[in-house]
Amino acid sequence: MTAPATTGNEFDHGLLGHRCWLELANGERIELPVERWSAPSDGDDVLLDACSGPTLDIGCGPGRLTAALAGRGIVALGVDSSRTAVHLTRRRGGNALLRNVFDHLPGEGRWRHALLADGNIGIGGDPAALLRRVARLIAADGDVLVELEPPGHGLRHERVRLRPGRADADTANAPVAWFTWAWVGVDAIAQVALRAGLRVAWTTRHGHRWFARLERP
Repeated sequence: MTAPATTGNEFDHGLLGHRCWLELANGERIELPVERWSAPSDGDDVLLDACSGPTLDIGCGPGRLTAALAGRGIVALGVDSSRTAVHLTRRRGGNALLRNVFDHLPGEGRWRHALLADGNIGIGGDPAALLRRVARLIAADGDVLVELEPPGHGLRHERVRLRPGRADADTANAPVAWFTWAWVGVDAIAQVALRAGLRVAWTTRHGHRWFARLERP
């Protein structure tokens, strides 16, 4: 997961392995899987095995996927709006760039694969708009590999803010910026992809994690 630069301090707390959670405008709290961001996670091979050429890891976080691809001999570039994320990715041997995905990126239109793992389909709060942007980053025969919510979750948009600590604990009342995030269930990805000019090539499950491969029609 990646977040706007205005939430950097709270997001960096999670990148460094400390508990971090989302507070929704309706009061709901969702603890983030910060342990999975850093360490190899069961199911990662679904994404890694699908990458056979230059890969852009969007919202790379601490860089576990970027570095794993590099270790396999795949050219990979991590992109994140957090300086801490970029530093951690480089420290573990991956290449990373401090950049928003909607800004100009190297190799636009030539990437073989683009990754949206760990819920990063939610970046910006408009998954169709994000996928339209990512579609401009990949080659004509490229694809987008997306991690999704389980069936039954549909498409959800919420105003959220990041908080450090436990989701069941009170935290300091310091002002924290709100931003829009989204969640896409495997049952909703076909419609979202269609709005972005893409189609679903396959979906698959590994344990509690769900994935899809998107390509041009």
